[in-house]
Amino acid sequence: MEIRRAATVDELIAAGHLFDQPVRPEWARLFLDRQGHHLFLAYEDGGPVGFVSGVETAHPDKGHEMFLYELAVDEPYRRRGVGRALVRELAALARELGCYGMWVAVDTGNDVALAVYRSADGKDDGTATVVTWDFR
Repeated sequence: MEIRRAATVDELIAAGHLFDQPVRPEWARLFLDRQGHHLFLAYEDGGPVGFVSGVETAHPDKGHEMFLYELAVDEPYRRRGVGRALVRELAALARELGCYGMWVAVDTGNDVALAVYRSADGKDDGTATVVTWDFR
């Protein structure tokens, strides 16, 4: 397996099967150009099989942290360490950037995601509830 930081819109379009919705070139360009936005792609068998995206945030009283925004691994490549490797790659970048930590929100009952994050040294502190606003 090879993990590379995404650098082009074409790479993201080629990984389109991993995303929830079709990749829109203008949004992909915006993501890639925006400072503090990070996306790593995992490659096996000549193509993309997974990705992790993160957004670096800063706050006046806390400093920098990394928000793990999304993780996806193509079905045939699950349970082979791809997700763990991607999360660890993002965590390594967060450390390199001086982030004090990294966090992710996980849907209730998503035991598969929790297992991946725990296998990549994440800890479920059991204290969070996610509150959302939908502006669509």
